[in-house]
Amino acid sequence: MKITLCGSIAFYDRMQDLERDLCGYGHEVKLPPGQIQAEDGTWMPVYKYYELRKTAKIDDHWIWKKKAEAMRNHFEKVVWSDAILVVNEPKNKIDGYVGANTLMEMGLAFHLQKTIYLLHPIPDQSYTEEIYGMHPIVIQGDLARIPCAIHSSMSSSFS
Repeated sequence: MKITLCGSIAFYDRMQDLERDLCGYGHEVKLPPGQIQAEDGTWMPVYKYYELRKTAKIDDHWIWKKKAEAMRNHFEKVVWSDAILVVNEPKNKIDGYVGANTLMEMGLAFHLQKTIYLLHPIPDQSYTEEIYGMHPIVIQGDLARIPCAIHSSMSSSFS
């Protein structure tokens, strides 16, 4: 299955671990970029860009240009995928945090009739109803709950 990982950049290390594990199950996986090209053309870790963005002003045009590019690029990954896996770890004192960008990615996946998996239970946030309305499948941290080619071929070989 083709899976795009969605979630806060604060969870990027976790996404890399999940990518490795999902690939081990036979999935193709895409995640947000690990680096962003800075205004001067050099590359910076996505964490550094994330920190800059938190304090950016409206006239920091290159930051917002990169933000728009990153959003569009990740939307394309959602289009490419069969499903998304929302990496919703604790953040900002919210268990299962889903941020605004992730909610938009979920909305796109929902519109495109993609399967939406949540790594952890649906959070208690102002848009919990919208998340419920998209009928995500909560996998309780267990990647084996996502169907994959390895499981399918193993079960057919025992038939």
